[in-house]
Amino acid sequence: MKTVLVTRPLPQPVIAALAAAHKVAVRDETGPMSGDEMVAALRRFDAILPTIGDAFSAEIFAQAGQIRTRLLANFGVGYNHIDVAAASAHGIAVTNTPGVLTDTTADLALTLILMTARRAGEGERLLRAGGWTGWHPTQLMGMDVSGKVLGIVGMGRIGEAIARRGHFGFGMKVLFYNRSPKTPDLPARQVGSLAALAAACDVMVVAVPGGAETRHLIDADIFAAMKPTALFINIARGDVVDEAALIAALQAGGIAGAGLDVYEREPVVPEALTRMENVTLLPHLGSATLETRTAMGMLAADNILAFFAGKPLPSPV
Repeated sequence: MKTVLVTRPLPQPVIAALAAAHKVAVRDETGPMSGDEMVAALRRFDAILPTIGDAFSAEIFAQAGQIRTRLLANFGVGYNHIDVAAASAHGIAVTNTPGVLTDTTADLALTLILMTARRAGEGERLLRAGGWTGWHPTQLMGMDVSGKVLGIVGMGRIGEAIARRGHFGFGMKVLFYNRSPKTPDLPARQVGSLAALAAACDVMVVAVPGGAETRHLIDADIFAAMKPTALFINIARGDVVDEAALIAALQAGGIAGAGLDVYEREPVVPEALTRMENVTLLPHLGSATLETRTAMGMLAADNILAFFAGKPLPSPV
């Protein structure tokens, strides 16, 4: 029987599946692990099930010295908080949970698009504050989504799912930018540069992985290329966007609005963003449904169970 640490509370079926085969400890806190906690865990547990914010860096592995852990089964598709090369150098395998959160995250992207385009957050705040005096023809006029140009940055699983919803659900014309050629199974045209995409779309959605290669991929030049009537949506990782450049573009009227589920320095959200009525802000809800979070946990558990049974990993990174 192996020892497994689950770094945050997860749905009970996930814990039960692991506990049926191994000795499981569940960390009660909902925030990220500290450096000392990660070092101690690497020395004590055979496998760790971490998630966003548990920053297993090269420095942490080096500090741990005698490492007992042989597997980091990440809860989430993104794993830029784990230095995979450093983990491998210390004999630690890394897995993630792709696929199971695709539709849920795409649904949330559409939620942000619709909320921002139709000024739903602004309207709800007005009503809850007692400021609504009744319907009139020019109140809170937003933008139609149907028939607009949807630009997607990153045409992976989630990007394709967003494109499918936009095209088949709202008749949107889909353009996309991707580092490698893609031929999605729907009407969509790949453009040659990110700036060209930014200039052509009415709604731009970012759906790329996080990490050093994509940090500040969306910067001041990209916002400058966008239409002043365009909306910007981010459901990827916060540091993909230069947050200061986004704020500057919004303040200057360079873009019409933004819908954000992720932030550059989570959980810190700049006051400049919270003060803006044309910005929809959500607390990283991308995969936050019971069904999806359970499925993510079960895939992470399947990786752990397979690893210690000597079977191929379902989703290695």
